[in-house]
Amino acid sequence: MGTLMRTLQLNARSERTLLEGRRRSDPEALRAAERIVGDVRRRGDQALVEWTERLDRVRVSAKTLKVSAAEMRAAEREAQPEILRAIEQAARNIRRVAREQMPERWSIEPESGVRVGQIVRPIERIGCYVPGGGAALVSTLLMTAVPAQMAGVAEIVVSCPRPSVNVLAAASLLGLREVYRAGGAQAIAALAYGTRTIRPVEKIFGPGNRYVTAAKQIVSADCAIDLPAGPTEAVVYAEDGNAQWIAADLLAQAEHAADAVSILVTTSAKLGRAVAEELREQCARLPEGNPAGRSLAKTGAIVIAASRGAAMGFINRFAPEHLSLVGRAKEALAEVRSAGTVFLGDYSAQPFGDYASGSNHVLPTAGWARSRAGLSVRDFVKCISVQEITRAGARRLGPAAMALARAEGLTAHEQAVKVRL
Repeated sequence: MGTLMRTLQLNARSERTLLEGRRRSDPEALRAAERIVGDVRRRGDQALVEWTERLDRVRVSAKTLKVSAAEMRAAEREAQPEILRAIEQAARNIRRVAREQMPERWSIEPESGVRVGQIVRPIERIGCYVPGGGAALVSTLLMTAVPAQMAGVAEIVVSCPRPSVNVLAAASLLGLREVYRAGGAQAIAALAYGTRTIRPVEKIFGPGNRYVTAAKQIVSADCAIDLPAGPTEAVVYAEDGNAQWIAADLLAQAEHAADAVSILVTTSAKLGRAVAEELREQCARLPEGNPAGRSLAKTGAIVIAASRGAAMGFINRFAPEHLSLVGRAKEALAEVRSAGTVFLGDYSAQPFGDYASGSNHVLPTAGWARSRAGLSVRDFVKCISVQEITRAGARRLGPAAMALARAEGLTAHEQAVKVRL
């Protein structure tokens, strides 16, 4: 087996190649998703059942879409004890992080007689989409449902095409009551618009394939979504370090899908060659059918930078979903401007964040980290501003408010203030 990944010198041309390789728009997926979403809006449960059988090869009926409480309790009994302990540990850490992220109520008096503040209220009903292609991702259920619970969301709806024993056990442990056997664009449509069986939600959370992402974009005109979450991305920046560990991190994200993006950025050509050899050897030991090799060949790269400054400039423009800073590169944290999440130091393997550290793994991809953060408890609440003006405050603000109303030509605005004075 030859070298799996291409090696590029970092320059304007190679950077353009890497940046343009990621698509924010997928016309083919959008066309397919529009058809499915429209059908579910028109025909409800019947369309949901038909598309689920056709695309996910899961045979359900309107009566069996919802997983019963008995099935979830049975799954909790059936799940292996070490899996249950891992679920509980991960959930505990996610709760601790969410508690620190929670926005607070506040109130200030910017001038006498004028009080402005904030109250925090949870979204009432949300949907958690749990991908279930190769394997149902129990970690995604934890990353979406646990922050929702910490935010105080009253109704949490879970949708997964093939909910595994572990997903159902996790749902049972978390006390969730609405779990549906539905996936793909059809599940997103059902969550957004509702069917006879599934009541619509106010916001949809969770990653998925290109059709799920397209469907979320389509329904976002009517139902809020968390963030665009496309193919996973991993960038490791290293000036030195353990080639075996670096290769293992790149492979960990590459095995998500054939279109996952895994890139090593380094100032050391020697380290680049060592990592390339490790990737070749480690990939050969993966189970047959694992997509990591195809992913590395299709979208992977080893990028040789002339300096730390050049490397960090590229990384900030790329804005990766996952960024590892290993060895001496740990010192570059102060230069990070755009990334979904940063793994700092040699022992901070990316799968720790995927599963159990408590930091959320639903993160912006395709450069969205330049303008937004990953999922947090803040995405499940609404910060509502509250203002109270006293009689004395009205006298102080009145002249400025009326002057600005006149400047904008809004007579009724001016009058609403004037009558109080």
